[in-house]
Amino acid sequence: MLGTLNLFLAENLSYTWRSASLVVAQASGRSEATARSIRSWLHAFLHKKRLLLHLYGRVSTSILHDEDFQSKIQLHLLECAKKGPITAQDVVDYVASPEIQEQLGGRKKKSISLATAKRWLQSMAWRYGKKKNGMYIDGHEREDVVKYRTEFIARWKEYEKRMVLYDNNGKIVSTPKGFPVPQGGRFRLYVITHDESTFYQNDQHKNVWSHPDLGPTPQPKGEGESLMISDFLVPEWGRLKHDDMEARMVFRAGKNRDGYFMNDDMLKAVDNAIDIFEARTDGRATGLFIFDNATIHTKRADDALSASRMPKRPNKGWTHRPGGPKMRDARFSDGSPQPLYFPDDHPTMPGWFKGTEQILRERGLYPASGLSASCKKCPQDRKDCCCRRVLYFQPDFAGQKSALEELCEARGHLCDFYPKFHPELNFIEQYWGAGKLRYRVAPRTSDTEEMERIVKESLDDISQQQILR
Repeated sequence: MLGTLNLFLAENLSYTWRSASLVVAQASGRSEATARSIRSWLHAFLHKKRLLLHLYGRVSTSILHDEDFQSKIQLHLLECAKKGPITAQDVVDYVASPEIQEQLGGRKKKSISLATAKRWLQSMAWRYGKKKNGMYIDGHEREDVVKYRTEFIARWKEYEKRMVLYDNNGKIVSTPKGFPVPQGGRFRLYVITHDESTFYQNDQHKNVWSHPDLGPTPQPKGEGESLMISDFLVPEWGRLKHDDMEARMVFRAGKNRDGYFMNDDMLKAVDNAIDIFEARTDGRATGLFIFDNATIHTKRADDALSASRMPKRPNKGWTHRPGGPKMRDARFSDGSPQPLYFPDDHPTMPGWFKGTEQILRERGLYPASGLSASCKKCPQDRKDCCCRRVLYFQPDFAGQKSALEELCEARGHLCDFYPKFHPELNFIEQYWGAGKLRYRVAPRTSDTEEMERIVKESLDDISQQQILR
């Protein structure tokens, strides 16, 4: 600029604005564009008395380099991530919020673009992609689960005293010594484990050898038909069967098929399994039937004792389940029966349900101050806060067993349930895995009958030694 002014103002020279700026630009090794810039700078200086400052040595920095500002955004994004996946728009909206605008001090732009928000997310170590799964927490360390698991282990140690134990190769490592048991002469105890598993028609290997000349083959959609297999395994014999009888049950689950596998189906399967076991042992041994801790297995009988939903006052026609049978008799502390319904010849309430107040009065447990029928949520440290709570902790109500336990014990056998969240304790899981491995490499089936045949062949192919392992 100074050189252009000197050339233009020199009295012995006759340079115009344009020619003077061109000479200066050429002398500096620049183009005509620089000459135009020089002239515009001079005009700005002459008219506005303002010199333009160059930015040499200055770096354009992002506000994100401010650690306090970046920390605020990070905390905001972490909170948003707890509610669901975040997006670049979350950053744009946060920057446009009054809180951040006040910190920015009235900049011309009220927010940033989506592209800038994505760059900011990248610089703050956020990455876009499929979210990785964290550790699966299933509740196996819950207080009630730990308590049941500890009690199950103690029961199992008692069971083992009556079992023949094997190593992984099927060799006997321990033989029990006899001692008096409730089952009398049926001292020997056999473990009979149960489980259900579902096979699907289209559950075939997806990774196979192929050749370009073969071309693509159309594949069926969905999983196809399903077959649920219910089976019992015994370490000594493998599958529970005898002569032409077998405990395996094939169930075609579905609305328009066999329906759905319910507790009544389970009871029929167990009753049949007990028949086969007793035929196999000539009634000289006791079976320990073990099931997983699913509700279909732990369900109580329809007339079982239960304090839930009991009314406080006498009620005509009340049953625990609408349309179900009357609840069975309870038991006093001395073991004598306590009918829960008034007799049919009662003068005013023949056959009516007594109500929890009357039941507690007969037991001498109803306080003079009275009790409410139930609480919205009973305190953990109280056992006498309401009528239902008091009955819930009575020995006959608390000791009510499941329908499966009652069936097994009525026929002279034992019943137990694996701890929740511990499927690895049930050795039948390896049986299902080995069966499905064989089924998946078999040819694809075209109908349910053929599928059932292949499923049975796949399971029958598993050796007893593999079951023991």
